[in-house]
Order: sequence, then C-alpha cells, then structure tokens
Amino acid sequence: MKTKAFASAGSLALIGMLALSACGSDNATGENSSSSNSGSDSQVSGTLKGIGASSQKAAITAWEAGFASANSGANVQYSPDGSGAGRKALLAGAADFAGSDAHLKPEEYEKSKEVCGPNGAINIPVYISPIAVAFNLPGVKDLNLDAQTTAKIFKGEIKTWNDPAIKKLNEGVDLPDTKITVVHRSDDSGTTENFTEYLNKASNGAWDKEADGTWPEAYAGESDKGTSGVVKTTSGTEGAITYADASAIGDLGKAKIKVNDSFVELSPEAAAKTVEISERKPGGNENDMSIDINRTPEESDAYPVVLVSYHVVCSGYKDQAKADLVKAYEKYVVSEQGQQDAADAASSAPLTDALRKDAEKAIDSIEVAK
Repeated sequence: MKTKAFASAGSLALIGMLALSACGSDNATGENSSSSNSGSDSQVSGTLKGIGASSQKAAITAWEAGFASANSGANVQYSPDGSGAGRKALLAGAADFAGSDAHLKPEEYEKSKEVCGPNGAINIPVYISPIAVAFNLPGVKDLNLDAQTTAKIFKGEIKTWNDPAIKKLNEGVDLPDTKITVVHRSDDSGTTENFTEYLNKASNGAWDKEADGTWPEAYAGESDKGTSGVVKTTSGTEGAITYADASAIGDLGKAKIKVNDSFVELSPEAAAKTVEISERKPGGNENDMSIDINRTPEESDAYPVVLVSYHVVCSGYKDQAKADLVKAYEKYVVSEQGQQDAADAASSAPLTDALRKDAEKAIDSIEVAK
C-alpha cells in the first residue's frame, strides 16, 4: 500500500521561505553558504566521488562548498554526466553516490546488492525542482500550454508556432509562423524520464510512449548532452523548444502548464505542492524514499512537470571511514542549512520537516557492508 510522501500540515509555511531565494543558474557557486551545520557532530575527512544528474549541478556546487567549510579535510567531487551514468557508476562500484532525477528501477536495486551489501541501495530525495518547458521565440516570454499540445509539439506533429492548437491556448498573443525545433537530451537523463512520464500520464493518449530516460527514436529533433547542452542549443536556435531544470534556463521563455482550468506558472512553491500531494512508492530497501509523482493534480497551485532528484547511496560501504563520510555529507545535504544553500543557488524547494526526518532516518541506517 502506498503512503503519503509527507504530511501537508506545515508544508506551505515552510515553502514560504522560498520567496527569499534568489534565481539560480547553471554556474552557481554557493559562496553565500553558511558552514554552521555540517550534518555531523564531528569533522570527517576524505574524498567522496559522485556522478549523475546535471540538474543538481548548481545545488551540488553549493553543497560542496558548505560541506568543505565545515569539514576541512573532506571534499566532494561530482561529475554531472547524467542520471543514467550516475546510477551505472554506483552499481559498478565506480562512485560513492549517484545523483539521479529518477529512482532506481527494480532490476537496478537488485544489482545494487552486489556492491552495497544485502540491503542494496537507498534513494534519498535531496532536490525538488520544476522542469521548465522552455522556448526561444523573440518577443514572446510566456505561453500557455496543456499536456496534449505539448505532447504533439515534442512528437513533431505541431510544426509551427502559429499552429491553431497553440493559438487557441494563447488568445491575444502574436505568434509567428516560425518553425518549431524540438531539442531533447542525447544522454540517459532523469529529466527526460520525468518529462516523458508527465506527457504519458497527462496528455490523454497524445504521447504514446512509456516514460523513459532515453528520448524515443521515433520522435526526432535536435539533441545535446546535459542540461547546459539543451539550454545552449535552444538559446542559439530561434523557434526552438526544450525541457530542462528551471534553474538553468536563463533568459529563455517558459510555458505555464494547464491544470484543470488554470494555467500554473512554474515556481519552487508549485513544485513542492505537487510533491506534497504525491505518494511513496513501495519496494526496495525498507528505508527507501522513492516518490510516485502526481502528474495530474486537481489543485490549481500545483505544477506537475516536476522532478524529485535523489542521491542514491549504498546501505553498506566497505569501511567505517567511508560510511561516516557519506553519512556526514548526506546529513548536511538534507539539513535545513543544506536545503537553504540549494534554494539560494538553484531556486529549488527545500524538503519539508517530515520528509527531512525520513531522510535522516535513512541516512542513519548506512553502515559497513556485511
């Protein structure tokens, strides 16, 4: 039986602090991070190697700085090669943790037992953010889109910006006959998996492919690697459209997404609202925190094109020093300070108190592999 990801009580109060968050970028430095909360009672030392989601790049830069400030002998090296690459590296024993915009698949969890011990790996949510449907259309910065129209655009069925389906949703907007160029990720991407899951679940059959981290070959377009790659290609191509973590889209236009009879603008608050009403997925490690995101909310203040990005960690590491280092880092990441550092760097939504407590419990369960 599924359980609620976290209680709604107090969630919106916590989200209110986001109004103070500055807009992030793909190059956030985390220079304003406080080092007052390291997530552990004593300093740890050593090097952690992480590989994974490029969507987490700005947040991880801030986390690296904050954690190193509190633990002078420790450092984190993170390579934003994509969610799929991160999970593969963890399962091969080539990384200490993976950053992933999608939780482990059941077969990946079973494989994780080979490197993480009999209890396998744990998915811990660390980063909540809207995915922007971003476009380059001079003179137009905001558009309304629904799931069905978005699906037809990304399938290549809607080919120009003045198509009647787009015009119907945007009365009074002067839409040109510019050709639409779809830009998608070339790498195995959790952002792609989240975006295609939204299209599959919300478009009333207009998107006929299952959610997947790899873009469907049937729906061709321009492609580039990583969040920064698709944003760069879209920024340099008039008429282009893409999907990317909202913190990284820069000056590109962004679409409001239809939910019931309203068009919802992306924001950390609206992303957090969607996660608030979503449910926990069963299975895997008893401390696993995979979330089944609600892509068809009824609430008019929930933005459904959202990703929950995880740190996938082992339940067991080869020695106590490595286990302690991972635990200290992850405790800092999910702490109030760590989450605020990420919000300042990337305009992400901080974890709620209830979700944070569950995350701390999961982190505390990490031990030396038996």
